[in-house]
Amino acid sequence: MPSIPNSGVPADMSEPLLSVKDLRTYFHTDAGVVRAVDGVSFDISAGEVLGIVGESGSGKSITAMSILGLIPVPPGRIESGQIMWKGKDLLRASQSELRKIRGKEISMIFQDPMTSLNPVYTIGNQIEEMIRTHQAVSKAKAKAKAIDMLKLVGIPRAEQRVDDYPHQFSGGMRQRAMIAMALACEPELLICDEPTTALDVTIQAQVLEVIEKSANELGAAIMLITHDLGVVAGMTNRVCVMYGGQIVEQGVVDDVFYEPRMPYTWGLLDSIPKLDDGGHRRLQPIKGSPPNMSRPPAGCRFSPRCSYVQDRCLPAVPELVALSDAGIGHMARCVRLEEPGFAQRFVAAESTVSEVVPS
Repeated sequence: MPSIPNSGVPADMSEPLLSVKDLRTYFHTDAGVVRAVDGVSFDISAGEVLGIVGESGSGKSITAMSILGLIPVPPGRIESGQIMWKGKDLLRASQSELRKIRGKEISMIFQDPMTSLNPVYTIGNQIEEMIRTHQAVSKAKAKAKAIDMLKLVGIPRAEQRVDDYPHQFSGGMRQRAMIAMALACEPELLICDEPTTALDVTIQAQVLEVIEKSANELGAAIMLITHDLGVVAGMTNRVCVMYGGQIVEQGVVDDVFYEPRMPYTWGLLDSIPKLDDGGHRRLQPIKGSPPNMSRPPAGCRFSPRCSYVQDRCLPAVPELVALSDAGIGHMARCVRLEEPGFAQRFVAAESTVSEVVPS
């Protein structure tokens, strides 16, 4: 069985850099309380690349914004939980303390660079502002650092392009500028929220390569939010699968891709187009739609769409439990996990996974 790239876990997993514990972020609206993030827990160690995967509306981006204290209040509110950053609970930090951490220790690359960059300031001005906010340097040194960062992310003629405005950059170049800004203060954690969503396939590959190479050079950990399983397989050490505001499966990439245990993960893997079937196999989409989190279904959040649902799936939300017969850290959320033969209903063939893993 071939191994998936980068599936090893960093050796020092004893003290995580970031530890999210039972995070619950709700939005209080006229239609009711939307449980966008409902009991999410995970750790990220120094130098690790963690993938967060799931459909739109599963709570991935709200989890990231909760970490950085960017939830709009009102209507949003973090109801409970802990976000431990190097031993400090960010939920108890003041706004001034969070401003010192955002951009310097934890940075984020957002989905759409055009709405994240200010159109009336040059690219250089915006990177320089990030640098001077967190470092006591002169304007000249900040500009020199901005040029170095543009070179790091592969922007040609950086000395000239630093004075250009966002509209003078292509979509891929704007995303590279956002990466340069996010890395300017050499953060210890880089949160990438679907950084290639608006880009074409060839530019996506280039941007992801830039993120991985730049983060490696700076020694930053990465939290990669995406719906692209190929990106997860090619870049991450571990993966968390989210659905309905919860993590439904998590573990080392090899374990989750080759031995998935949760029917939702099966559905994600089974919906991948195959290139070795002569073009005769129809796509297998997951039927139905993600749940309305202002009125989530009783019991398992995936039960209305699950082909394996039983009456016992409905009374209560299943716990995320460690799998005793699986890899270290492999956990899943399903009441049928211990049922003999249930895990074998989905067998990830090597040809299936090879379509996900980039060559």
